[in-house]
Amino acid sequence: MARPILLAIDDDVNVLEAVVQDLRRQYGATYRVMRAASGPAALDTLAQLKARQEPVALLLSDQRMPGMTGVELLERSRDLYPEARRVLLTAYADTDAAIRAINTARIHYYLNKPWDPPEEKLYPVLTDLLEDWQAGYRPPFEGLRVIGHRWSLKDHNVRSFLSRNHVPYRWLDVAGGEDALALLKERNLAPDHLPVVLFADGSSLVDPRPEQLAARVGLSTQAAQEFYDMVVVGAGPAGLAAAVYGASEGLRTLVIEPEAPGGQAGSSSRIENYLGFPSGITGEDLGRRAHIQASRFGAEFLSQRATGLRIEGQYRFVQLADGREVASHVVLLAPGVQYRKLEIEGAGRLTGRGIYYGAALVEAVSCKDEEVYVVGGANSAGQAALHFAKFACKVTMLVRGEGLAATMSKYLIDEIERTSNIVLESKTQVVEAFGEERLEALRLSGPSGEQRVPASSLFVFIGAAPGTEWLPASILRDEKGFLLAGPDLRHEGKLPESWREARDPFLLESSVPGVFVAGDVRHGSVKRVASAVGEGSIAVQFAHQYLAGF
Repeated sequence: MARPILLAIDDDVNVLEAVVQDLRRQYGATYRVMRAASGPAALDTLAQLKARQEPVALLLSDQRMPGMTGVELLERSRDLYPEARRVLLTAYADTDAAIRAINTARIHYYLNKPWDPPEEKLYPVLTDLLEDWQAGYRPPFEGLRVIGHRWSLKDHNVRSFLSRNHVPYRWLDVAGGEDALALLKERNLAPDHLPVVLFADGSSLVDPRPEQLAARVGLSTQAAQEFYDMVVVGAGPAGLAAAVYGASEGLRTLVIEPEAPGGQAGSSSRIENYLGFPSGITGEDLGRRAHIQASRFGAEFLSQRATGLRIEGQYRFVQLADGREVASHVVLLAPGVQYRKLEIEGAGRLTGRGIYYGAALVEAVSCKDEEVYVVGGANSAGQAALHFAKFACKVTMLVRGEGLAATMSKYLIDEIERTSNIVLESKTQVVEAFGEERLEALRLSGPSGEQRVPASSLFVFIGAAPGTEWLPASILRDEKGFLLAGPDLRHEGKLPESWREARDPFLLESSVPGVFVAGDVRHGSVKRVASAVGEGSIAVQFAHQYLAGF
């Protein structure tokens, strides 16, 4: 298999040679380093590589070149290699242009010249970008394959699980050609029992449960120990932050997550207002980075679903879907929230068959040249609309309110207004969905009355449900199911009678001592990634204080 390519572009021969040598010294064993002396020459090279189907991982271009600037080159390169990482080399005087290019050309980073020493100023940046590219790169392979039907909830769930856990696979739609049927026949599998996951060793799983699939692809489904200092339920931003800080400070930390690191934020196509990522970052990448970071410090991750919590003296037992349980002194509840369901005729029947909750990024490519509908006006809906606009011919946002200003960040509103194939329909909502095997049409109610429109894909972002019914009654919550903690436990100035400690609850402590709450599941939380990360890290400090009392 051809090594992925790093392409350096500069009209100054001496500078170009220096860049190439630095790249080869650090990355030559894994990547092939190529060069071009101008923007047009680079585009010609990229076109030839594209024709040969060779992968390009990164473009590193100087800004000031005759005939075509680096920004112009990097912007035009997106047509050929949209997933390649784009880095601009600039003089100090060009910094403003480089910052603007983060939006216009979608460059991923800019570096000021000179970059000596490269070990400090060049390699850390490029290594980070290349790791991101590798995480999304799907080389040709004869490994794991999924055969299913696009309009199947089970198939959608399998593909989403694999994608969010960064397991490479090839998907074959049984209705899309003869390849899928031939493979099923070769393995003596029936085409009416889907989805099927085929493994390179010749084995297969038919309609697998998440825990079955997790075990086969190498994810841990059983805890390595019986007792931990801290068990974290949920691997969203709050849980991941707690895992990083807990494990790095010496706590034996276990994270229980039924789906994939990142939680609901992990399905976000682009987070652009999170500190430290000027070009934005996908929720999947953020979850992946945090997962690696926590694992490096020694945190253990378990692909399981928590089904109960049992309190016995100073011990807290988290019960798991497979019947086992794990014990700890401290539990952090950070399971996040789920999008609320559409309560309209046809929605239940068509979930996973054209109606999806959340960004459902695995469906984006399938929506190529189709019209997509997005319900909701918050940041998650805006990020999804921008992502689907890259594939769909038209994205229609359906918003119940007057517009987006009251519910969405301004940077997203501005980006949506600049995207020609996104249309906003305010004061409009879905009242019915039509279709038997798949979504075929929607009935919309808007300012001009009701109308029926053809539709094949509807993505829903209409608020959050906490999903805390599995917890015991001793964990107090509000009328909507969100967990109460700290000062919110007081009612008319008094703590609940069940609180028997001489001290007040810590800031993020629930109604049960030693059980803490962080992230979106907490009553009154700010529904932002940065807030969840902050709460997860702060909760660890309160956990230390609680443990110090033993």
